[in-house]
Amino acid sequence: MRPHQTMAGAMALCIVAFFSPHSAAIAQGAPPYFGGPKTVKLGDGIYSFTKQNARNIFIVTDEGVIATDPISPDAAADYMAEIRKVTDKPVKYLVYSHQHWDHVRGGQIFKDAGATVLSHQACMTYFHRDPNPDVVLPDQTFEGPRFDLELGGKTLELYHFGRNHGDCLIVMRIPEINAIFLVDLVTPYGVSGGSGLINDFYPTDWIRSLKEIEAMEFDYMIGGHGPPKAPHWAVTERREYLEALMVAVKSEMDSGTTPGDIAGAIRLPKFQHLWNYDRLLARNAERIRAYYILGW
Repeated sequence: MRPHQTMAGAMALCIVAFFSPHSAAIAQGAPPYFGGPKTVKLGDGIYSFTKQNARNIFIVTDEGVIATDPISPDAAADYMAEIRKVTDKPVKYLVYSHQHWDHVRGGQIFKDAGATVLSHQACMTYFHRDPNPDVVLPDQTFEGPRFDLELGGKTLELYHFGRNHGDCLIVMRIPEINAIFLVDLVTPYGVSGGSGLINDFYPTDWIRSLKEIEAMEFDYMIGGHGPPKAPHWAVTERREYLEALMVAVKSEMDSGTTPGDIAGAIRLPKFQHLWNYDRLLARNAERIRAYYILGW
């Protein structure tokens, strides 16, 4: 339960869960995960690590470890300590999911331990344009829609879908557990964005990317934020929410609603069960209104 959540709020969540087609998962998964450090075993040699409301994954193989997003210098120190509780094998790779600092700061501890830092090539523009002393520049990049990172008989599949949350985000598939690690494009069971601003650059490409992710083969997703695991349909729910939001905002604009009143006029009852719906829907709507004005 979220800190300070009232009993009435908990009862309301249960009522929503009862009537929702995805009831059990929503009841268990809606409150975002806070705290840490926390490491969860997902499969043979496959783990997730969470701290500061952000999550990554790491894979232990016979030849070493593949780590992902270091989060921050403080989190990275705990992350390395958690890896060391599992194995003494060297960390061979540190993979960045995308360019945003809330996921990729703190990599120096892995670099000092000999890890190769890897990202999509499109991230390099941002790393050079907006340098941060806590962000270690990648040693290796890849271009194109897919790159398979292989180590010790295990594979981490890296998929790039072009523009969406920026234009260098990669989705990571772990075939051994038939799951994907999906950062920021979907925070399950909730509306978009921790602040409601929808800081994704291109809403239409975001929706396109979600459709392409839906078509991937996976049983569940591991989110970079929010609950530790969510089913395949969580991606569909996020896409349908965004599509409905865009239609609703455009309808209000076309009908001549005063610009300052549009965000407050939006109602999406199909999605009112989502976490933070009441608090953030209007801010989501205002971001989409800006898209229709600016084109991005």
